[in-house]
Amino acid sequence: QVHLVESGGGSVQAGESLRLSCGVSGMIFSINSMGWYRQAPGKERELVAQLTGGGSTNYADSVKGRFTISKDNAKHTVYLQMDSLKPDDTAVYYCRIYSDPTHIYWGQGTQVTVSS
Repeated sequence: QVHLVESGGGSVQAGESLRLSCGVSGMIFSINSMGWYRQAPGKERELVAQLTGGGSTNYADSVKGRFTISKDNAKHTVYLQMDSLKPDDTAVYYCRIYSDPTHIYWGQGTQVTVSS
């Protein structure tokens, strides 16, 4: 069984940084993409950053130049480095791994709160 566990969230001031981690356990035969999503109160869940199996990255326009997604295969971990945080970045952040339409894995989420 596959488990994703996020960590690294917290409360920071605007302009500060956080690094989120997503530890992956269990067997996943193939990965098409790994990504970070977020959901703010009263809003839909949105894609923040994505790393494809081919190594390309995609970012939401609102985080380009501030957030960086990366992975460490040896540690089975996906990271989201978040710099220059803004109050609008406040949300619950979720890690997602997409293998195929019937194998999509989500973590439980980690809260990020940015105060001005």
